[in-house]
Amino acid sequence: MSKKWKFIVIPAVLILCFILTFTGGCSLITRAPPTQGSGGLNYNLIKEAWTVIHNDYVDPSKTDDNTLTAGAIKGIVDSIKDPYSAYMTKDIASMNSADFQGQFEGIGASVGVNENNRVIIVTPIAGSPADKAGIKAGDLLIAVDGKSMTDLTPTDAMVLIRGPKGSTVTLTVLHKDATTPVDIAIVRTTINLDSVSFEMKGDIAYIKITQFTERTDTELTPYLQTIKQNGTKGIIIDLRDNPGGILDTVVSDVSHFVKIDPVVSVVDRNGNKTSSPVKNVSPTIYDLPMVILVNEHSASGSEVFSGALQDDGRALIAGTKTFGKGSVDTLVTLSDGSAIYLTIARWATPNGHLIEGKGIQPDQVLDFTTVDGIQWAIDYLHNK
Repeated sequence: MSKKWKFIVIPAVLILCFILTFTGGCSLITRAPPTQGSGGLNYNLIKEAWTVIHNDYVDPSKTDDNTLTAGAIKGIVDSIKDPYSAYMTKDIASMNSADFQGQFEGIGASVGVNENNRVIIVTPIAGSPADKAGIKAGDLLIAVDGKSMTDLTPTDAMVLIRGPKGSTVTLTVLHKDATTPVDIAIVRTTINLDSVSFEMKGDIAYIKITQFTERTDTELTPYLQTIKQNGTKGIIIDLRDNPGGILDTVVSDVSHFVKIDPVVSVVDRNGNKTSSPVKNVSPTIYDLPMVILVNEHSASGSEVFSGALQDDGRALIAGTKTFGKGSVDTLVTLSDGSAIYLTIARWATPNGHLIEGKGIQPDQVLDFTTVDGIQWAIDYLHNK
């Protein structure tokens, strides 16, 4: 089986993972399956239960070998009770891999879990079917096509929500501060993830990064070249509602602004630390003052980005405490093409701050319901 190292965000594509690549590319590691009897697993007991169900259950149509095998693996993973560890069928695993290319078929909304381990909408992609239908960041996902989300994971939600363009899915959601859930029917379509937008606001450059895909650094670089050439006085990077993305992309993007090394570290179950170093990229902008806007839906890759620039003292982080997604997960592709996501480590900022469950604390707290974050950042930069 093969293994890809990832940070799981549960994403803009409904599972947006953070591919952990310490060597600059996507690392693919092949290893032999574990031998029978390893790890104290009682194969005889499992076989005994299997035989009873297979031979005696009243409805034989539900006891085919593939169904029982998938159920057994899912049960093992579910027993860990980790919201980001999950079993995926071959089709879902293949679907997930395509998401990192910046295009997918679905509704265009990211999902995660709240402090009560309930599935929520982290953010809808601007202009997506989910956004246009009225799905909002922070919505509690009650059901998908009538199937309750109680005790289900974000991965389970992804399986139910994703589907071919032109088909319809109905989400039952509870909006923030609402008391009654609503049903929202959404037609799936092809979602193109243009991840970077740019605008000059006078002499201040405003950059919005909605997620970190394979294309993000390619999209960002020409904007940075423009900034270098036009007398820009400061930079705003808006990471609000950004659920994360590919770590290699995040490290590249951070490297345009800082010299701090490492950009991020990963601490495994034994306390061993592996670092992701700053990259040699162009152009670099080390001198212009910066503000990074974050909120409670800025997760994973957004927290790596803002945490690195905060530890370096390179930028002021403004907004609200971020989501707190600091789990490192490995994607193990099994021999039949199905896969297991498994949390195997935590990531830390350059100064060693663990983010899981804690998030990034902003340098300047802003209430975006009463304060225009962009205008606040412009005024701050003009006064620097």
